[in-house]
Amino acid sequence: MFSKSKINEPAEKPVPATAPISKPTSEFKPTPQKAKPPASILSTDLQVTGNMRTTGDIQVEGRVDGDIRAHLLTIGEKAIVRGEIIADDVVVNGHVIGRVRGLKVRLTSTAQVEGDIIHKTIAIESGAHFEGSVQRQDDPLNPSSAKSAKPVVPPSAPNLSPSIQPKE
Repeated sequence: MFSKSKINEPAEKPVPATAPISKPTSEFKPTPQKAKPPASILSTDLQVTGNMRTTGDIQVEGRVDGDIRAHLLTIGEKAIVRGEIIADDVVVNGHVIGRVRGLKVRLTSTAQVEGDIIHKTIAIESGAHFEGSVQRQDDPLNPSSAKSAKPVVPPSAPNLSPSIQPKE
């Protein structure tokens, strides 16, 4: 009934033995982009004693007794951190006892911070509890720049407390 014919099939052309095999002159191989890993989460029942350091993100829901250094650090509403925090981006919803250093620092309405905040930009929502000083620096992640930076009180303002400085 139906017969298989070779009429419609392409004919194979023989490649001469002397013909060079050509390769593209430049092989473009795009480097695969690494997906950003998810944040490390310290759950509510976890208590950590010691320092933590990562180039990634951390979300703390439990308790940390030690310093934390991260890219993005989020402190949960019921979390407690006792130690210094250094991160590019810090969001505090819970309790922090210690210095906070960040390019961007945000204290939400449920935040409780007892310690100094050194920042490039800061946002403090209504209802946040904060005891300490706030200092703006261009490079707040570098601890050595804080020791050299001292507030300057002009002689014309002797009655100002050390925590209130005039803007220049």
